[in-house]
Amino acid sequence: MSQSSSAPTLLVDLGGTNVRFGVADPARDKPLLGDSIRRYRVAEHESLVSTAKQYLADTGLKVHRAIVAAAGRIVDGETVKVTNNPWAISAQQTASALGLEYVHLVNDFAAQSMAVTLLQGDDLVDVGKLARPIIGAEDEQTFAIVGPGTGLGVGGLLVRGGHCSVLQTEGGHAGFAAHTPEDIAILGYLNHKYGRVSNERLICGQGLVNLYDAICHIVDAQPDDLKPEDITARAKDDSCPLCTRTVETFAGIFGSVAGDLVLTLGAWDGVYLTGGLIPILLPWLERGRFRERFEAKGRFRDIMEKVPTQAIMNPEPGLLGAAALAVLESGRSLLPSR
Repeated sequence: MSQSSSAPTLLVDLGGTNVRFGVADPARDKPLLGDSIRRYRVAEHESLVSTAKQYLADTGLKVHRAIVAAAGRIVDGETVKVTNNPWAISAQQTASALGLEYVHLVNDFAAQSMAVTLLQGDDLVDVGKLARPIIGAEDEQTFAIVGPGTGLGVGGLLVRGGHCSVLQTEGGHAGFAAHTPEDIAILGYLNHKYGRVSNERLICGQGLVNLYDAICHIVDAQPDDLKPEDITARAKDDSCPLCTRTVETFAGIFGSVAGDLVLTLGAWDGVYLTGGLIPILLPWLERGRFRERFEAKGRFRDIMEKVPTQAIMNPEPGLLGAAALAVLESGRSLLPSR
């Protein structure tokens, strides 16, 4: 690492709808500088470079390098085509255009996975009654991170012998596994509409709309033209039984998907729920259907009942995770001394 590895680092959390910027000071115990955070709408800007230049002009901040957490698959550490977003990013070209020493591209859920090492206190809400896990309490731990926003992100955090590493995945695009009669009816409706049905077709913002349309079809009701926020608002004020059923169904299927992820990754130490929908959906996640279907894994029910689930309430987990990566790149550890 060069000397600039401990210098201020530009952080970028790039999703399908918004791009968030911040700056990290890797030498601090809380490396993400709260007053540096800004958000811009992707649709209102031409490229990442032009938006980053505006951010640096708006804040007057000086940085030497950048960590870009992008919602897409990173190819050879150099390029990414962002899912649900028109921008294509090159690390080398971005560094050159911004006059930076280097740009480190990571998957957005690699960053969100690393963010859990910095979460504290009110950053988390327990979903269920199990004790909250302590990152680094054991030599070997595996955690899953999953969350709905514009799409469905999936990642993993591995703790091995005092070191942290992350799994970068596109697990949100795994196929939806129907378990209940209602699931099967929903799958049939969406299969006719889309062909292959991934988990992301149901567990994301637009997934709420897909579920609502499917449930209306199942009960032979005419659906209203609703946005995701309309569905959750009507469910919250209990003004639309079909919207309430939609959100309850969403919570149950989300629990099933999260439980499958534990089995797939061996994430017996815990699951972190993240994404822009989590604070909105938290009341339904806490009411039982999430944990009920999370635990309903046949012969593995006894084990699943011991896996804790936490909702991330920190509003900037992507930037926080990028800040955690900046700490690692500076040579500092993220885990407490044992």
